[in-house]
Amino acid sequence: MAGSFCLVLLAVLVGTACWELPAFHCSLYNSCECGFRPDIDALDCDLARNVFGQHLVREQLVKALKVFLETERPGKPLVLSFHGWSGTGKTFVSSLLVKHLYKDGNRSPYVHRFSPILHFPHAQNVNQYKEDLKHWIQGNLTACSRSLFLFEEMDKMHPGLIDVITPFLGSSWVVFGSNYKKAIFVFVSNSGGDAINNVALNFWRERKDREEIRLGDVVPTITKAVMADQERE
Repeated sequence: MAGSFCLVLLAVLVGTACWELPAFHCSLYNSCECGFRPDIDALDCDLARNVFGQHLVREQLVKALKVFLETERPGKPLVLSFHGWSGTGKTFVSSLLVKHLYKDGNRSPYVHRFSPILHFPHAQNVNQYKEDLKHWIQGNLTACSRSLFLFEEMDKMHPGLIDVITPFLGSSWVVFGSNYKKAIFVFVSNSGGDAINNVALNFWRERKDREEIRLGDVVPTITKAVMADQERE
């Protein structure tokens, strides 16, 4: 049985002033600012053709993006968290997401990737990393409110760094000169991988199809697993 991973929507806005789907083009996004040219239909097609056994990811990702992009004035940034074992497609789906959101795809200067191993390798430098990360996020949001921040291997991230990111995910942070609530934050983590696979295994034992798994079947187990990982750190 192939491995599974799950998308958790940590902070999806509730829409106000929604737009009609036919208006899904540049006029909706302030003249495609920062090369932001989302094509959700193409993303959905790409997911259907290239990602297998991950029905929850496809359903939740497309739904969340449509709600977020149809909202003229988002109440919060869109926050997506991918959980599961290595090799289950988290990074691949993240790449597809970026490909269909920005004109230059993964080469876009408005897509910012962070790896704890590459960017924050030394525990003794956490205080400096915290200052740097705060300025990096705030500076890039000032340059482009439609920035996307992708954090890989969140299970290896120093806890203090996570605390720096958290204020940018809410509704009350202030970034002068930018509507930071248009930004997208993506977190990729191995945490919860065992829990997700246990849910899939139990469904298999009960002779249920994988596609019968709903988000509510996995979110509580992922939450417990992530909290347990944090307590061990």
